[in-house]
Amino acid sequence: MWFWWLKHVLLGPAVRWWTRPRVSGLEHLPATGPVVVAANHRAEVDSLVLCLVLPRPPRFVAKAEYFAGHGLRGRVERWLCTVTGQIPVDRRGGDAAGAALRAATGVLREGGVWAIYPEGTRSPDGRLYRGHTGVVRVARSVPGATVLPVGLSGAEAVSRWRRGRVRVVVGAPVDVRAGEVREATDRLMVAIGGLTGQRPLAHYPVRRAA
Repeated sequence: MWFWWLKHVLLGPAVRWWTRPRVSGLEHLPATGPVVVAANHRAEVDSLVLCLVLPRPPRFVAKAEYFAGHGLRGRVERWLCTVTGQIPVDRRGGDAAGAALRAATGVLREGGVWAIYPEGTRSPDGRLYRGHTGVVRVARSVPGATVLPVGLSGAEAVSRWRRGRVRVVVGAPVDVRAGEVREATDRLMVAIGGLTGQRPLAHYPVRRAA
């Protein structure tokens, strides 16, 4: 319930005014069933825009810092992530990251929408980086899961002082079940790059400091 209040009443109208999103390709999103939304990540506002334009509520794997912040901003971030059902992940890896992927698997098995940034973090320079394989491994573990590439552009120009126009392009489903996991992940990143006009790099981005 909180998701729809936030989207249509409390937060969504302001986000729509500030980002002026243009979206295409929503016909590729199934009305029901498990869906993976795999997008590039260039700005903090990306997740808000996806929540705004997608007709089904997505659940994200969010960095654990969002659930442990202090001060007014920290409390607001923690509350938003909690009431919208986001999944905390400790980005130091190991079993904690595995737990987040298992939680994402649970979202899909319940027929929900899991949104993920395969690059693992925001792009530090706007380029499209190599994708991590977790997205494919999770999708393969849930029969019937649809994997949709999504291209986001323009969000990096939006700031607290400046409006912008964000373009969201939802691509046709990508078959991630054929071939090796690494090969399928690279194929997904190529599909995302096709929506943004970028060629994926062959290396991972350097993570931003917490």
